[in-house]
Amino acid sequence: MTGGIATHCPYCALQCAMSLTPPDDAARAVSAPLTVAGRDFPTNRGGLCQKGWTSAQVLGAPDRLTSPLLRGADGELHPATWDEALDHVADRLTALRDEHGPGAVAVFGGGGLTNEKAYALGKFARVVLRTPFIDYNGRFCMASAAAGANRAFGVDRGLPFPLADLGGADAILLLGSNVAETMPPSSAHLAAARAAGGLVVVDPRHSSTAALTDDGAGVHLQAVPGTDLVVLLALLHVIWAEGLADTAYLAMRTTGADDVRRSVAAWWPERAEQVCGVPADDLRRVARLLAAASPAGGGHGAFVLTGRGAEQSTQGTATVGAAINLALALGLPGRLGSGYGAITGQGNGQGGREHGQKSDQLPGYRKIDDPAARAHVAAVWGVDPDDLPGPGVPAVELLRRLGTPDGPKALLVHGSNLVVSAPDAGRVRERLASLDLLVVCDLVPSETSRLADVVLPVTQWAEEEGTMTSLEGRVLRRRRALTPPPGVRSELEIFHDLAARLGVDRGFPTDPAEVFDELARASEGGIADYSGLSHARLDADETGLFWPCPAVPDGAEPHPGTPRLFADRFGTPDGRARMVAADHHGPSDDLRPDAPVYLITGRVLQHYQSGAQTRRVPALARAQPEPYAEIHPLLADRIGVENGDLVQITSARGTAVAVAHVTASMRTDAVFMPFHWSGPGSANLLTTDATDPISGMPEFKVCAVDIRAALDVPGGLRAPRQAVAR
Repeated sequence: MTGGIATHCPYCALQCAMSLTPPDDAARAVSAPLTVAGRDFPTNRGGLCQKGWTSAQVLGAPDRLTSPLLRGADGELHPATWDEALDHVADRLTALRDEHGPGAVAVFGGGGLTNEKAYALGKFARVVLRTPFIDYNGRFCMASAAAGANRAFGVDRGLPFPLADLGGADAILLLGSNVAETMPPSSAHLAAARAAGGLVVVDPRHSSTAALTDDGAGVHLQAVPGTDLVVLLALLHVIWAEGLADTAYLAMRTTGADDVRRSVAAWWPERAEQVCGVPADDLRRVARLLAAASPAGGGHGAFVLTGRGAEQSTQGTATVGAAINLALALGLPGRLGSGYGAITGQGNGQGGREHGQKSDQLPGYRKIDDPAARAHVAAVWGVDPDDLPGPGVPAVELLRRLGTPDGPKALLVHGSNLVVSAPDAGRVRERLASLDLLVVCDLVPSETSRLADVVLPVTQWAEEEGTMTSLEGRVLRRRRALTPPPGVRSELEIFHDLAARLGVDRGFPTDPAEVFDELARASEGGIADYSGLSHARLDADETGLFWPCPAVPDGAEPHPGTPRLFADRFGTPDGRARMVAADHHGPSDDLRPDAPVYLITGRVLQHYQSGAQTRRVPALARAQPEPYAEIHPLLADRIGVENGDLVQITSARGTAVAVAHVTASMRTDAVFMPFHWSGPGSANLLTTDATDPISGMPEFKVCAVDIRAALDVPGGLRAPRQAVAR
C-alpha cells in the first residue's frame, strides 16, 4: 500500500480494500471530502465497483444529519442538544420499563455496524435494558445460510475458505446470487471455471452473472422462481443414481447420507423438470460436470455456493441443507480447492451475526440459552448470569409485535432502514407508527428516521475506527480518515451516555480498540473465537486474519488464524458433517388466478440495500434513477405495455408502481423488481413476511402478483411514455 489511509469499502461483504486521501483543494472537498483508490488485496485485486469508487461522495451529502432531532408538539422534528435528546430517550425508556417491564423496549441492529458497535449494542440491550427483544437486519440476509451451516457443520462462516480458492476450480455451482452486479470484483475469481466451461448459475433471470455462462463458459439453469431446492434434489438424484458420489468420503466424514439418498430417489430429472422448468438433460449434464470437477472425479476442484435468491424463502434452510448435501456427496467440504459456501451480502453481515445482535446469541457465536455461555459472557461483563435475559424472537416476529398490547412499546434502531428493507413494508410502517417511542441512529434522513420521535446523528464509515469481518471470515481494520462534522457522535458514545443515564455507569467504553479487546475476551472459547486478535495485531497485517484465531499462552507464537475450516474435522461433536433430508413444498404465496405472475426481487449494480446512501450519489442516481420492473416481451404484450410504460404490480399485501423494462432475460411467468426505492415504487410493499420455520428468514424472493398497465401516476414517479388504456 502506497500513500493514503488504508481501509475497506463501506458497502458489501466483499470489503474491497481501498485507500483514502484528502483532496488537494477545498473546491473538490465540497462533494467528496476524500479521494478513493483501490488497493491490491486478495479479494478485489485493486478493483472497485461503481459504488466503491463513488463511496466518498456520501460523506459530503448535503442533507447529512449533524444535530439530534426531537419531535415536538406540532408533530415535526426539530433540532435539539445532545443532552436534551438523550435525557428524553432515557426518561421515556425508564417510564416504559417501569410500567410494562424490560420487554417494553426492543432493539434492532444492522449488518453494517462494525464488530465493536454490534457487540456493544448486544451488550447494551441485555445489560442496560435487560430486554430479550433484540434482532437485526442480518435476519433478512444470512439467517437460512447460518441455520443450514450450523446444522450441517457446527459452524457458520459464510465462506469457510478464502475467496481466492475459487480461482483453481474446474466447476462452480452458484445458486441465487448475481455477483457480477452485487460485488463485481469477485467475478474475477470465476475465470478458471468459466475457461473450463464449468460455471453453472441457477437464476430465474438471465442476469449479468448468468450471462457469464454464455458462449460455452458454463450453463444457466433458468428455474421457476422458488424451485432451487428441486434443482438440488434432482442433481443429488443423478449423483447417486449414476454412481458419482464420493462414497469413501461420505462413510468417513458424514452422517445421514443414506437418509438423503433415499429421499432424493423421488426426484428423478424428468419429474424435477415438471416442477422447476429446467430440462432433465441439463440437470444430468450439470451433475456430471460437477462430479468430473470434484477431487474424487479427478478434477481440480468444485464449489457449491448459495446466495439470497435461494435462501430468502420459507424453505431457505432446507435449500441450503440440500446444497450442502450435494457438496458432501461430491466430497468437497474440507478439501483444498473445493467446498460449500454462502455469499454474505451486507458489509459486516458475518461479524454482525457473531457478537450478540441475533435474538438467540451471545458474543463468540454462543447460544444465549447455554448456561456455560451465559456464565462466561456474564463474567466478562461483570454481571450475574441470572440477570441476562433469555432468547428473544427473530426480526419478523419482533416487528409484528411492536406496539401491540403485550409487545414492545419502544424501539431503538441502529444501522437499518426498516421502512424500505423489511418485508410487507406497509405493515411495518404501521407497527412503527404505533410505538410510544421510536429512536433512530442514522447519518442521513432515511425513510425510517423520518418516522422517529428522536433521531441521533452518527458517524460514517470513514469517520470511525473499528473492525469488519468479510464474507470469508477475514477480520479487517476500518480506519478513520476524516473528522466527523461537529455535532455527530459514534454509537459507542451514545451507548456510554445512555447507559449512564439509565443507571449503568461502567462497562461501556468509547474507544473502539478497548471495546474490541473486551469482545475478544467475551468470544474466547466460542465458535467465532477472536481472542487472539486486537487492533494492534490487525494493524500489523494489512490482509487481516481469519477466525477462529484464539489466544495463546504468553511467550508462544500468536495463532495465525484459520483461512480454511474442516480440513480434519467439522465443528460437530463427533467431527462429522450432518446430512439432513429435505423435500420441496413451494412458495408460501404461490400463483393463483388473481395473481398469475411471480415477483422476484434483488439488487442492481448502482445501489445498495435500501438506497439511503447510494441514491444520494449523483452518478449512481443518474445511472439508475427510478424503480423499475423487468418483464418478458411476451408478458408485456399480454398486458399491453411497452418499454418505458408504467406498470402496476399488486400482491395480497399492497400495490407498487414502476417503469417497465422489457427484456428477454426474464422468464415469461415472472417480474423482477429491485428493492432499493421507497414510496410507490417500493418492492417490499409487495413481499410477504412468511418465514422459514427454522431460520426466521422472510420469503423476500418470491410471491404471487398481478401486473397490468398503470393508469394513474403516483407522486414521485414520472409520467408514462404513453397513455395505455385497458
